[in-house]
Amino acid sequence: MPAPRTVLLTGAAGGLGTLMRGLLPSYGYTLRLLDVAPVEPLPGAGERTEETITADLADRVALREAVRGVDAVVHLAGISLEAPFEKIVRANIEGTYNLYEAVREEGVGRVVFASSNHAVGYTPRPREGDPLIGVDTPHRPDTFYGLSKCFGEDLAQLYWDRHGIETVSIRIGSCFPEPTTVRMLSVWMSPADGARLLHAALTAEGVGHTVVHGSSANTRLWWDLSSARALGYEPQDDSEPYAAELIAEQGELDPDRPEHACLGGHFTTEPPIWPH
Repeated sequence: MPAPRTVLLTGAAGGLGTLMRGLLPSYGYTLRLLDVAPVEPLPGAGERTEETITADLADRVALREAVRGVDAVVHLAGISLEAPFEKIVRANIEGTYNLYEAVREEGVGRVVFASSNHAVGYTPRPREGDPLIGVDTPHRPDTFYGLSKCFGEDLAQLYWDRHGIETVSIRIGSCFPEPTTVRMLSVWMSPADGARLLHAALTAEGVGHTVVHGSSANTRLWWDLSSARALGYEPQDDSEPYAAELIAEQGELDPDRPEHACLGGHFTTEPPIWPH
C-alpha cells in the first residue's frame, strides 16, 4: 500500500510509544498522538510539533475524532502488565473494541496492533535442536493481560473478515534500548528494529490480518520471524553483544524452573502488576 502520511499513535506517552515517537518521523510519518496521560515533548525534538490528544479509550467520541483523517493507526495503548480482570477488560478489551469501531466508522484501512508474546506465554520455549515457535502456535495466554492480547488478535481477524480492515498484529517480545535479562536475549527487539517493523507493517501490501513476531534477529531467537520478513522487515540488530555480561550476572536459564521453561518467563509464575 502507499506509505501512510498521517498515523495515529495510541499509548504515545508510554515507554514503547515514546521510543517510536522519536523514530517513526524519520520514515516520513506525521504522528497524531493519543494517550490518557499528557504527552510531554521529546527532549531534543527541536521545532517539531505533534498533534496530541489526551483521552481515555473509553471515550468513543474522542476516539472517533482522533481517528478522523488519519491513514493508519498504531495501537499501543492499554495496560501492559498484569492487572485485575475488570481493569484489563476496560482498558485492553473494551478499549481495543472502541478503537476498531472508530476505525470502522471513519473508514481507516490499516491498524498495527501491539499484541504480545504473553498471548502464547505458556508455550514451551524451544530447546537446542527444536524448531522455532511459529505464529500459528495456539493461544496460551499466561495472564489476563495475555488473554486480552488473544482477544485483540481475534478482534482484528473479525474486523478483517467482516469489514475489510487490515491489521498486522505484532507479538512483541521486549522493546528496550538494550536487553536486561538472560531471557530477553531471545525476545529482545531494539527500538530501531521496532521502528523498522512498524514501518513494514504500515506499508506492506495485502496483509489482511497477519500475525508476526516482534524481535530483532537475535542469535538466541526462540521464534520464527518469517511472517515479519515477508512484510519487508529486515532486522539489523542482535542481542548477542549483551549476552556475556548478562549471563555472568544472572546465570543461564534453568529449564527445570517454570519461569525459564515457557516463552512468557516470569509472567507464568509471578507476573508484574500494573501500578495504577
